[in-house]
Order: sequence, then structure tokens, then C-alpha cells
Amino acid sequence: MSDFDQQIFRLPRPLRLESGAVLPHVEVAYHTYGHLNASRDNVVWVCHALTANADVLSWWPGLFGKDTHFDPADWFIVCANILGSCYGSTGPLTPNPETEEVAYQQFPLLTIRDLVSAHEALREHLALPRIHTLIGGSLGGQQAVEWAIQRPELFENLVLLATSAQHSAWGIAFNEAQRLAIQADPTYTSATPDGGAAGLRAARAVALLSYRSYEAYDLAQTEPNESVLTDFRASSYQRYQGDKLVARFNAHSYVTLSRAMDSHNVGRGRGGVKAALGRIRARTLVIGITSDVLFPPSEQQLLAQHIQGALYAEMGSQYGHDGFLIETAQITHFLERFYAPSYVSQPAPQLSI
Repeated sequence: MSDFDQQIFRLPRPLRLESGAVLPHVEVAYHTYGHLNASRDNVVWVCHALTANADVLSWWPGLFGKDTHFDPADWFIVCANILGSCYGSTGPLTPNPETEEVAYQQFPLLTIRDLVSAHEALREHLALPRIHTLIGGSLGGQQAVEWAIQRPELFENLVLLATSAQHSAWGIAFNEAQRLAIQADPTYTSATPDGGAAGLRAARAVALLSYRSYEAYDLAQTEPNESVLTDFRASSYQRYQGDKLVARFNAHSYVTLSRAMDSHNVGRGRGGVKAALGRIRARTLVIGITSDVLFPPSEQQLLAQHIQGALYAEMGSQYGHDGFLIETAQITHFLERFYAPSYVSQPAPQLSI
């Protein structure tokens, strides 16, 4: 059971969403790497962030891949493209197989719990009775913590990076600013796959301000020539990053998934965040980033405080929120300590760099 090519799983039945809407036909694109061992206890499941895809080896190098901590030679690694995305799973641009109609902005509201429902259906399809490690950062971490609450007996270890128990007012405001940029693009309602491209470019420029830090921009984008009056390095960087995203993503999926992120609240219907986190039984490592302005360390500290026995680690990084994708050497260091036998039975100390 291993395939470096993308595979498609078709849910055997319609998927009822948390909103009450129903997706009658659902496909989930996924990748697997490595092989299940005889005892089927070497499964690592990766939940990806907003604009990533199921090919985790391509976007998390240094942590996943040959000679890394999660080497497919040792682990059976699963990563599924989330619902609402544009990398193979059912989303706003997926034609209805019966009518051939495309939903565009009429695609129903997805929540984090809906994304987890698709993961759970795929896990059952793959016949994986136990997952050694569930890991995710940012929106991926939101999925991971929700899944660990829903199925506490399923996961042995849980690794959460730069994420939260509830999406903050600050994070929602950033997402709304990005959606306003997209909706201000008159082509967004044109019912075409590339509708809203100019708005998406602007949205990405807004998002980058929450993904990186003052220090990162100061070090990499400060103008070396003091005589420059326009077309600054930082300006061209924003345009370049916007163009990159438009070339590989679409505005409809971006709006859908940012709204799903806003919906994240593990305490909804469970008596609050503290009670919900108390359901988790996996050994848990929570990693915060000192320079993260989108998911500040206080949000990870809250997770560690209310997940029984959780270990909390904090890493310094100039890269802000994006540090969870970049600082793989630090993450590997924390993982090695987390999995070391001496830490198995300890209470929740803060690990130091």
C-alpha cells in the first residue's frame, strides 16, 4: 500500500456537512509514502495547511523525505488534500457528475469538522486501526486537534504546530480582509475558474503580512539603495508572491478554506474549549513560534495547558508563522526529545531549544 502518485478515494455515500448541507459526491485526493509494517503501527498522518496539497514531500522537505525524521523507509505516511481545495479533492470548481454544473461561490460552507469527516472516511477506507502520529501546522493543526478530540482512542501521538483551539478574532479579521480583496474583483462572480484572480493576488499580499515577521521583511526586503523612490524590493516581493499563488490556486477555494478556518472552535457544542481539549488522550507535543503574529505562542500554550500531559516547545525564528514550514531542524530536535523514552511519562515541561 504505497504510491508516490496521487490517488483518489470516492466516499461511498453523500457527506452531510456540519451546516446541514449535503455533498452528494465527494472525492478525496491523497498520497501515501512508504509501507505499513507487519503490526500496522507505523502510520504518520499529515494534515496540511491552507494552500498546500497532498504531496507532503514537496512542501515539508527537511521533515518528510529520505534521511529526515519522517523517512518513508521507516514510516507509512498519509496526506490527504482537504475538501474545498483545488488539488484533486471535491471543491468549488468540481463539476457535479450528474449535471456537469460547477458551484463556484455557491459551494456550501465547510467547517474544520467537515474536513475531518473526509479524513476519517479515508482512514476507514485504508483500514488503518491506529495512527502512530497525527501532525499538522496552522489550518492543518486545527484539523489535527479536532480529529484527536473526535477520536481520542485512534491516535498514539499528536504534534501541533503554530495552531489554535479556536480561530481568533485577529485571524478571522485577516481572513475577512483577504476575502474583501477577492470580492472587490468584479471577475470573481463571472462563473469562470480564473474569476477573482486579481483579488486573490491582493489577498495573498495581505496574508503574507501575517505569515512573516517585521524582522524577516527587514532582513530580506529592505532596499539596499537609499536613492530608490518607487518599485521597492518589498513591493515587488508582494507582487511576486501574489503571482505565484494565482498560478497554482483559485479564488473560490481560497474563500471556501479561509471560511473553514474561521469556523474552528473545538469547544462548540462540547462545553467549551477546556472541556473539549480534555478529551484528547494522545501524547501531545505543541510547538509555538516566538515571532508568529497570526497564531501567537499564547494560543499554543493554551493547547498545552488543557491537553493532559502535553509537552510545550517554543522555537525562535525570524520567519514568523511560516517558521513551521522552514525551521525543520528545530522541529526535528523537539520531535527527537518528544519521542525519547525519558519523556514518555513526564508531566508537561517546556522544552528548550
